[in-house]
Amino acid sequence: MAILDHHGRPMAALSDLTKEQRLVLAGGDLGYYIAANASGKTVTLSSALTVSAVWACVARSAQAMASLPIDVFRKTASGRQKVDGALDDLIALSPNADQTPVEFWEGMLSWLLAVGNAYAEIDWVNGRAAALLPLPSTLVKPFRNKVTNELMYEVRDPGMSRPRVVKQRDMLHLRGWGFGGDEGMSPIRWGTQSLGAAMAADEASGKMFGSGMQASGVLKSNQRIDDKQRPQIQKLMEEYMGSSRAGKIMVLESGMDFQQLTLNPDDAQMLETRRFSIEEVCRWFGVPPIVIGHSAEGQTMWGTGVEQIFLSWMQLGINPLLKKIEQRIRKQLIPLRDQRDTYAEFNREAMLQMDSKAKAEFLRAMTTNGIMSRDEARDKLNLERRGGVADDLMVQTAMSPIDLLNERI
Repeated sequence: MAILDHHGRPMAALSDLTKEQRLVLAGGDLGYYIAANASGKTVTLSSALTVSAVWACVARSAQAMASLPIDVFRKTASGRQKVDGALDDLIALSPNADQTPVEFWEGMLSWLLAVGNAYAEIDWVNGRAAALLPLPSTLVKPFRNKVTNELMYEVRDPGMSRPRVVKQRDMLHLRGWGFGGDEGMSPIRWGTQSLGAAMAADEASGKMFGSGMQASGVLKSNQRIDDKQRPQIQKLMEEYMGSSRAGKIMVLESGMDFQQLTLNPDDAQMLETRRFSIEEVCRWFGVPPIVIGHSAEGQTMWGTGVEQIFLSWMQLGINPLLKKIEQRIRKQLIPLRDQRDTYAEFNREAMLQMDSKAKAEFLRAMTTNGIMSRDEARDKLNLERRGGVADDLMVQTAMSPIDLLNERI
């Protein structure tokens, strides 16, 4: 007998339907139309992604957060313990039949960062969440039931003549920053002026280098050159072009003079505008420019200053988004009776794996102050436990009373 969902549809049919629509972007542009701006460029999600800074901000942030391990824990009298079960398998092992956890969370976070909202339909089986089926955010619209004021979602499936309605219980909805409404705010929609200017600058620079006259120099002569001499002179100049011919001595005859050209001030100003556009885009997405390979004016790419920038990005940029996901999982996927004690959590410490010095200092502080045993520290490094005294809590003492030196502790 087929298992029916609360809509009265067979579960298999629901899974087949959502598999068809999962991240399928056929039938139109990736993003909806967004109001025009002073630059004259129409900014949509598709067009915004042609700006390298937008692509890098979304990709780097989504990849960094999606790669963090996530587990389910339960509070206990002695602390907490990891919970292995259906929910942990769902969010950390196999969210659906097609995607790995990193692929799923990377896609959800990409939608969240770009348009302010990410959606995944929950496939329930016997009262538990069995699959999370991602939906393109541009095909989902939240609305309130006029009678009950219940939050619901209108989903426009590709190829379907009319939209279908999904209840709040069946939709995992991640909201970006906003003022507490039913939808998060899109940085692409609200940053249309900055993004439009960046797109216009990219287009102008492309035209300048693609079809504009950008000669590296001019050859001047005080004599008239006929049509037969021009190809000969051009061939002569080609012998001095390219880095492999650098340093060769050029011999000029008949009163010829070579003058090197530099970038005119207007073109130089346009390139400076492109540089500013990168920093402006990073500001909209809350990503330090150095994360996407751009150093601001006077900023170094190395040293402790960069480390502090990354720590600030973790605290102010990454952590709030991870907290949103953790609380939404707790509210939406964990039964109400278990929400007080059970929760999901991303392992922020995994970010320290990239810095061996910081990792070593952290583990040393934990073990020498009796907060963590040496075996627990080895767990952080994915090393085998040693057992025995290695699992005991120890502290390092710098000074002891002289009367205790001969005593065995």
